[in-house]
Amino acid sequence: MKEFLERWNIKVRNTKIYETAFSHSSFANEHKSKSDYERLEFLGDAVLELVVSDYLYKNYEIKEGEMTKIRASYVCENALYQYMKDLDLIKYIRVGQGEIHEGDIKKAIVADTFESLMAAIYLEEGFKKVKEVILDIVVPYIINPNVIFFSDYKSTLQEALQTEKRSFSYETIDESGPSHDKKFTVVVKIDNIIYGKGIASSKKEASQEAAREALTKLAKIEK
Repeated sequence: MKEFLERWNIKVRNTKIYETAFSHSSFANEHKSKSDYERLEFLGDAVLELVVSDYLYKNYEIKEGEMTKIRASYVCENALYQYMKDLDLIKYIRVGQGEIHEGDIKKAIVADTFESLMAAIYLEEGFKKVKEVILDIVVPYIINPNVIFFSDYKSTLQEALQTEKRSFSYETIDESGPSHDKKFTVVVKIDNIIYGKGIASSKKEASQEAAREALTKLAKIEK
């Protein structure tokens, strides 16, 4: 966390707000605390959308619908999770034991924490600073053609392949683990060739991960 704060010259005057930003409700309940990140998350979501919307409006001559689509791609759960992962901030999130699965914190919680962190910066440092931080983090992903984020990878892949009239299918190739802790492995085949593989605790999540990998591979091929 120190490296993150120093990178953007953020001076911590109120340590409590940053502790709250990284505290899930399950942690607050276990420790009988009244502070969790939910209110900050609400504010951070709005700040993040405003900054990204402002950037797209001022830098791209595209229609409203396209701006909405691009914004959704870079403020969705998958994107926010990746920002936290690349910033090495996931290890600071505080959750209750019930929210940890095989040593990992749920993706949704990680994404919510990014929003709450942006809210904390906004409240402590003002809009100018949080805008600087958000743009520094998000813009490199927007301008990198090999980075693709969507809230629904399967739908996006389907739209792309239907336009090109290519065949595709999903196949569950492995199912392991006890009934209460299953792991599913799903592959997506395009023209009968495997383009992506996903492993998750549900077939739905595994299919989304397989579609994400396929979209990334297709983007590289078409580049």
